[in-house]
Formats: sequence, C-alpha cells, structure tokens
Amino acid sequence: MVNLDVNITEDLKQLSKASRKLIRLTDEKIHKILNELADLTLTNTAYILAENQKDLDRMNPKDPKYDRLLLNEARLAGIAQDIRNVANLPTPLNKTLDSRTAPNGLVLTKTTVPLGVIGIVFESRPNVTFDVFTLCFKSGNASALKGSRDAHFSNIAIVEIIHQVLAKYGLEEVVYLAPSERAALKYILEAVDYVDTIIPRGSQGLINFVRANSKVPVIETGAGIVHTYFDKSGDIDKGKAIIENAKSRRVSVCNALDCLVIHKDRLAELPILMSNMDKVHACVVYADEASLPYLQNAYQSDLLHPVTKDSFGTEFLSMKMSIKTVNDVEEALDHIAEFSSKHSEAVIAEDTEIVDYFLKNVDAAVVYANTSTAFTDGAQFGMGAEIGISTQKLHARGPMALQELTSYKWIVRGDGQVRE
Repeated sequence: MVNLDVNITEDLKQLSKASRKLIRLTDEKIHKILNELADLTLTNTAYILAENQKDLDRMNPKDPKYDRLLLNEARLAGIAQDIRNVANLPTPLNKTLDSRTAPNGLVLTKTTVPLGVIGIVFESRPNVTFDVFTLCFKSGNASALKGSRDAHFSNIAIVEIIHQVLAKYGLEEVVYLAPSERAALKYILEAVDYVDTIIPRGSQGLINFVRANSKVPVIETGAGIVHTYFDKSGDIDKGKAIIENAKSRRVSVCNALDCLVIHKDRLAELPILMSNMDKVHACVVYADEASLPYLQNAYQSDLLHPVTKDSFGTEFLSMKMSIKTVNDVEEALDHIAEFSSKHSEAVIAEDTEIVDYFLKNVDAAVVYANTSTAFTDGAQFGMGAEIGISTQKLHARGPMALQELTSYKWIVRGDGQVRE
C-alpha cells in the first residue's frame, strides 16, 4: 500500500524548494515556455482527447459534471490560445506599489512578489489544470494540483505534457499533481510549511470542506448561486435576451442564472420573458405561488413545478431555475441577501435610480445592470484565463488572474542607520 503521508509530504517539500527557481526566470523565458506548451498541447490533441474519453466513459452523460469534464478539439484550441494570451500579458511581478523616503533617510519600496506555492483543489474540470499552471507560472508561483477522480486520466495526461516542456529547462518540479484519491487531500490542506494558499474550485460542498479542514489559508472561489432581478421598469426585449443567455449559454458554469426575481407588476409579461426557455431549451422551472398561475397556460406543463424548500439557494448547474416574485427592489435585495453565494447578481431596469440603488446595495463580487451574468469570466474582463472567481472579501474578489496571484514585500535600503 502506498504511504500517502510520506510521499505527498516529501513531494510538497520538493515543490516548495523548486518554487524558488521561478523567481529567477525572466519574463522572456516564461513567455517562451508558455508558447511551447501551447504548441505541444495542440500537437498532442489526439492523446489528450483519448485520455479524456477514459474519464467520460466512467460518467453518466446526463450528469451536470459531464460538460465540465468534456474536452474536444475546439476546447483544446481555445485552451492553447488562452495560454498564449496569458504569455503575452505584462508580468505582474516586481511592480512598485509604493515608494517613500523616511526622515532618517531609509528608502522604502513596496513591490509585488509571488504568493509562492498555490494549492488548487478542483472537481471534474481538466481545463483547470492548464489554466492554473499557466497563471501560476506567469506570476512566478509553483502549483500543487489536487483534481478529482472524475478527471484522473485527463489530468495525468495534461501534467505529463506540462512536464515535457518544463523538463527542457530543469523546472519539472514546479508543478505537482497529487494522487486523485480523496485521502490525499488532507495532506495538502495541512501542509503549512510547504503550501502558501489553497484555492478550491468546485461545488459548495467542496468549498465548505476545504474551508473547514484546511490549516493553510484559503481563498474561496467557485460556487455561484446567481440571481437576476427584473424590475418594474425593466425593458421586456432586453430582459428576455438577458435571462435566456444567462441561463442557457452554458448551464454547468458558476455564472449561470439560478433564480429570476421579478417585480409583481411585471408578472403578466412573464410568459414573454420565458417564451424560449421551454420550447428551445427545455428548462425546468420552479415558480413561486404568485408567478405560477401566469405560466400554467403558457409554459410546457411537464417542465413547470411549484417551488420547494430547495428551489432557492441552489446552484442548479443544469437546465433548471426558480422564480421569485417581489413587491419592490428592497424585497429583491432581501431575497438575494438570504440566498446568494455573493458571486454574480444582476438587475434589469430602465429606472436609473433603481439601477444605482441595486448596484450599491447588493453584496456580490460582480454586479451587473442590464446585461448577462455570463460575463463573469477572467478572459471577458481582459485578464486572460482565470484561476477562479473569488467570492470572499480578503485579498481578492471576483475574477482572479495574474495580479491576484501576487502578494508584496517591503524593501528597505539604508546607509548604516540604527534605531534608537
């Protein structure tokens, strides 16, 4: 039997040691290595897809995680382009954030530095392996990856390709893929001497487990219980398009719409807002007592259900959503405050006072007015590929990319000063 304790602890120790090599790399060398990785990824498309298929064969295609697990030629081409995009971004390192000279002549400079070793715990998404390595490498961080058993073969293949590129430069030890067994996770969460921060990406259950059990500082990302409030002043055409896009563009991602909150004065137009959701997308809807009668003769009956205790506060990750009726924007904000995961929230309104009030008072990492929550994405924000969407308030919030993967240190230069 493999001794996970000894092996993982020793591997993380070596990873921490290897991370110091990254500080010495020039941005030109990092750029070169990342572009080589993009090339090798495309060259090995057939191999990666064959290994990914082994994982897909073990999962029910109806499982919401299936789409997250799926790789294909188009997605790999997109991943390769994302790697190049990140390679071309300015380095986030060695930036002067503050500079001053003290009365005693000491020169103080605050400058950006890597976090060090970043542990990423994620479920069913092999693209995360590429994204995490690329962003960590560009920002001078080593990566400790803990994927799920669902993506076992995919992750091994991807890290093998990453190691092929890094081996040419004596850097293969700056990326570590932990065993996919669940028992391996605790050793990463407790590696306070070798891992600087943990970032979980996945379900609320995974995030809660990591937060409760990690001795290493955690940056929470991932779970998105997303609402869109359609106000009394909302434009019907904008609303229909935004709701459809936010829900149906890609249901398995964290920025997908889970609950439509609608002003009571607009219930008569609910069939228009939802007109494509049953016919085109076969979306299951859980409607509250006030909204249900307005859809009963306008929405496909087998897809329409009354709300249950689980209809609100649920990240569906599938073609399902709920509807909540409110009397005004204040009640909408109360509902969102009770059930939101503080990821992405939106308002559809033409009344600028309502828009401003909503944007100021809603508590979320990203808030929208008259547009789809599907834009919560590092690439869409011009950051390149993201490492996740932080839903907390310390260190980073919203899409986390290169800048969010740095810390800083103070550099103090003197000329013999001593403190009395």
